[in-house]
Formats: sequence, C-alpha cells, structure tokens
Amino acid sequence: MNRREFLTGAAAGLGAAYIAPNGFAATLDTPASMQKFQATDTVVLGKTGIRTSRLAMGTGTVGGGGGSNQTRTNALPHLLERGYDNGLLFFDTADSYGSHPDVAEALKHVSRDKVVVMTKCDDRDPKQAKADLQRYLRELKTDYIDIALIHCVTEDDWTTRYRGVMDVFSEAKEKGIIRAHGVSCHSIEALRAAAKSPWVEIDLVRLNPVGAHMDADPQTVISVLKEMRSEGKGIVGMKILGQGAMRTRQDEALRFALHSGVLDAFTIGAENPNEQSDLIRRIAAA
Repeated sequence: MNRREFLTGAAAGLGAAYIAPNGFAATLDTPASMQKFQATDTVVLGKTGIRTSRLAMGTGTVGGGGGSNQTRTNALPHLLERGYDNGLLFFDTADSYGSHPDVAEALKHVSRDKVVVMTKCDDRDPKQAKADLQRYLRELKTDYIDIALIHCVTEDDWTTRYRGVMDVFSEAKEKGIIRAHGVSCHSIEALRAAAKSPWVEIDLVRLNPVGAHMDADPQTVISVLKEMRSEGKGIVGMKILGQGAMRTRQDEALRFALHSGVLDAFTIGAENPNEQSDLIRRIAAA
C-alpha cells in the first residue's frame, strides 16, 4: 500500500463513523451543536448511495466562458491531487469552467473508484446535451461520470420545459454513463420545482448566512432544502463564502454551512495549496 492509498483509506475509515445505518449522514440525526466536522468526513449524498468527502474541490471560481481562476494557471491538476492525498475525494467541475482537462490529468494519478466527479451541462437542447455527455467522457478521460447536473436553472417550469434533457440524463444513467442526475438552481422558483421533482437526485444550491448571491434569504432557502431532504435528495452547497462576500468571515460561513442540518456536502474553490490547507483547518475548528 503506497502513501496515497493509505491516506485515502484512512480518510474513508474516519468518515465511516459519520454514516448512519439508514444510509444518511449521521450528522443529520445528531444535534448540530454536538457535531465535530472534518473536510474529509465521508458523507452520503441523499439516497443515491454515493459516498464522498464533505468538502468538494471547486474548479470554477469566477468561472464561465470556458475558464476560471483555477484553470487560468497550470496548477489545478496538482491542487486536485494534493487534495486527494489529504482525503478530499469530491471533484467539482463543469463544462463552462473549462476544467475537464485539468480534472482528467488529476484522474490519471488517483484511484478513479475513490473519487466522485460532478459536472454540469448548460445545453437545453436534448440532442446537444446527449452529445455533450459523450464529449465530457472524452474530455475527462473516464468511462463514467458520478454526477451530472443541468446547470444554472432559473425557470419555475424547468421540469417540463427541459424534460427532453432530463430524459437524456435518465437514459445515460440507465446505460451507466452517469451514476446520478440533478440540477444546479439559481432562483427560488427553480429550487422549489426541484424539491417537488422525483427526477432530481442531487441538487446544487447556494447557501450562506448573509444571503449573498443566493436564491432567497437563508431561512427561506433552508425551508425548501428541508423539503428536499425529506424526499431523500442529495444536497450539495455552493456559494458558501458568498462568492467572496464572506472572505473575511470564513469561519462564520463555514459554521453556518456545517450546522445548517441541510447540506450533505459543499463545494469551495481553493486557488492554491495554502487556501486548501486553510479550508481543511477551518472546517475542523468550526
């Protein structure tokens, strides 16, 4: 067993204490004030059976148009590998971030079956979305994608308007191309529709204590997320630091996310090793 395998196994072993017999993270059943959290805790994403680290490594800070702060350097593959060596097993990417090639490079140097890869599709045309999924496999140099999301959804009727894309994702799951499907919500109306949709297995949702770059005020969002949780959907938080609005209040933001009782995991995009180490340390201290 080499060092990488030992560290990964140790992280998974520590996280096992957080898995309840019913398959949900034990943190959901224990008073938040009594919880001790680690970035590397093993969590379960709803009823999907997908186990991964509590902290996802985001690759899309100021992302869009095929680039992000992470992809504008040549350091992202090493950063992902470093996170993996320290027990972070959740790679958060998207077509619009342009980070698929960097993730592919990192995947060459880790155990693929230990890593969860989540990506996102912006196309709303079913034919194009189907072609996109095949392209993502080639770009990521992998046989399957763990989580595929319809990206940046805002419409309240998206579950009917984009039924064709949903069907493409469902077919891809049946064929083993993806393990779970869902949506990235960018309005409270879209979030409420996601909560009611049996198709949604994973939801990526914006949450922080000051309501920065969120769909609604925190308590309104949390009330919808509680509905989602009651249906067994996996919930992954984003905008935990409010897209930089809480950069000087990171501990407050992390405590809020960890003790909200509604997130299985959350994604934050560290841009260098020091930021990554600092996040791991702050989560443990929170």
